[in-house]
Formats: sequence, structure tokens, C-alpha cells
Amino acid sequence: MTPLHKAVRVALTEVADAAKAPAMQAYMKSTMPFLGVQAVPRRAAVKRVLSEHRIDSAPEWRRTVLAMWRDAEYREERYAAMELAAFRYYKGFQTLYTVPMYEEMIVTGAWWDYVDDLAVNRIGSLLRAYPDTMRPLMLEWAGVDDLWRRRTAILCQNSFKDRTDAGLLYACIEPSLADTDFFARKAIGWALREYAKTDPREVVRYVNHKGLNGLSRREALKNLPLA
Repeated sequence: MTPLHKAVRVALTEVADAAKAPAMQAYMKSTMPFLGVQAVPRRAAVKRVLSEHRIDSAPEWRRTVLAMWRDAEYREERYAAMELAAFRYYKGFQTLYTVPMYEEMIVTGAWWDYVDDLAVNRIGSLLRAYPDTMRPLMLEWAGVDDLWRRRTAILCQNSFKDRTDAGLLYACIEPSLADTDFFARKAIGWALREYAKTDPREVVRYVNHKGLNGLSRREALKNLPLA
């Protein structure tokens, strides 16, 4: 365990409420236990530790993120690893070298609370910065068997607004259209709903043209009552 990981665990333990842990674990349907730290005190505790333990190089930062992720005994420790990955000190480390790190977190995390944040905020940011490399990678992920990489490819433009590449979005959705899994269908609807904030008519056209399943359709048109 790295010194930073030890410090994070101590900080989280200090603000944990063990009585809340079972309900948090049940809500998240998690096999990994919780310490019982809610979001606000968790973020404050982790931010303090990260501010006190600066990492000097990108390779060391990536190793530390993955060590915290792999060695986590409690779900809050994986949330802390994600916060380290996003911490402001390391904005300059967000390069294509981070893709394998995020891919491991997505595949091994394999649940929405991890994957959605990584998809929208980490992979999405890399897509903005390195479109020539990330666009074909998202097309590749969109076609794999792994649900969570497919979900990532679908959701990665959710914050792009008028910069959304509709062609890429549709191409990433296409391989999952026949998937009956709730998380695939929900991702399709959520991504289209976000794009509808920019181009509602286009989303209505697409939804009607593709004849989307009920869940995806409802989610896509949720804020378009006249659709």
C-alpha cells in the first residue's frame, strides 16, 4: 500500500459512519463493502490528503491511481482513486498515456457509479483533446462484448453540447441497439437526451427513424413533451 493510500484510508476511516455502510452497499448493489462515508465528507477528506501528498511525475501518478484502485478494500477507496485521477494538480498528466489506466478502471469497476464519471469526465476530456486517436478507439469500444466499454463509448460526449459529433454518437449507439441490458438501453437514452438539449429535432428524427426500444425512447425524449 502506498503512503498516499494509507493516508487516504486513515482520513476516510476518521469520517466514516459504520452504521450507514450496509445501506450504502445495498443501494449500490456492491459486493465490495463500504466504510460508510457519504459524498461530501468523503470529498473533503480526500481533497485534504491529496493536497498534502503531491506526486511529481505522470508515471508515478498513474501507478498510484492504479495501486489505490487495485488494493481498495472499501468502495470509498476506489472513489478516492478516481478523485486522484481527476485532481487539479495532475491536469497536465491527462494524456493518451492515461487511456490504459482508465480502461482498466472501467472494465474492472463494471458498474455505473464508476463508469459514468470516467466516461463523461475522463474519456470525454481525452476525446476532446485527442480526437484523431480517441474517435477510432471509441468506435472500437462501441463494438466489443464488454458492456461497460460500450457504455463509455456511448456516453463519452455527454458534456459536449453543440460540439457533439452526431455521427460518432450514432455509430457508438448502433452496436448496442439490439442489446436488452438495462444499462445499455439507459445509456442510449441518456446520451440522446443530452444531445437533444442542442438539437431536439434531430434527436426526434433519429429516435423515430431507429424505432428505439421503450426505455431508450423514453429517456431520449424525456424533456421533449411534444415529441
